[in-house]
Amino acid sequence: MAQTIALVDDDRNILASVSMTLEAEGFAVRTYTDGAEALKALTAQPVDLAILDIKMPRMDGMELLERLRRSTQLPVIFLTSKDDEVDEIMGLRMGADDYIKKPFSQRLLIERIRTLLRREAAGKEDGVPQAGGESIVRGELVMDPLRHACSWKGGPVQLTVTEFLLLKALATRPGHVKSRDQLMDAAYGEHIYVDDRTIDSHVKRLRKKFKAADSEFAMIETLYGVGYRYREA
Repeated sequence: MAQTIALVDDDRNILASVSMTLEAEGFAVRTYTDGAEALKALTAQPVDLAILDIKMPRMDGMELLERLRRSTQLPVIFLTSKDDEVDEIMGLRMGADDYIKKPFSQRLLIERIRTLLRREAAGKEDGVPQAGGESIVRGELVMDPLRHACSWKGGPVQLTVTEFLLLKALATRPGHVKSRDQLMDAAYGEHIYVDDRTIDSHVKRLRKKFKAADSEFAMIETLYGVGYRYREA
């Protein structure tokens, strides 16, 4: 049975183009033009994953997410044209799983959807071993790739899918330098190009989140002109 994606955005062009892409990938799609309409429908008939625009009439994406989280933990991706870190932090604290900023690559969106659905499926396996699911432990850092869960000194650190993949690439081989190109491939795949500054911004947010958990955190090192590395213990 096809997995169902809810797409909530007041831009009908985005609804049309993204719906076509998702349906071509084998997903069933339900579209809504505002949060209030979506909340009523999703409460009555749940879906497997929701993609929410932040800025919408009647009920914006933040309020919709807050209302949904009262009754469901379905994976949620935010689409936003805002380049505002406060929105991202707020959304993640409320339970969003990832962010993609407009304009965006639809191929990237598909990859993020598949990653979150795999994580959701893994979380329902009740501990059944799966290939490639071994946890990564580096001192105080613990990462669970199957569930995209991360903790530092025993406390959870909420990361987007992109941030998790970047940290995993660094922590897998402590002491080894990863160039920005290598980190791009790890987070976005070999066929999607992003600007170097995008990687730098993700690393900056990674550090900020870990420093919020531990002000002494200094495990991610910058080698100017070369790239980044995770310090050896």
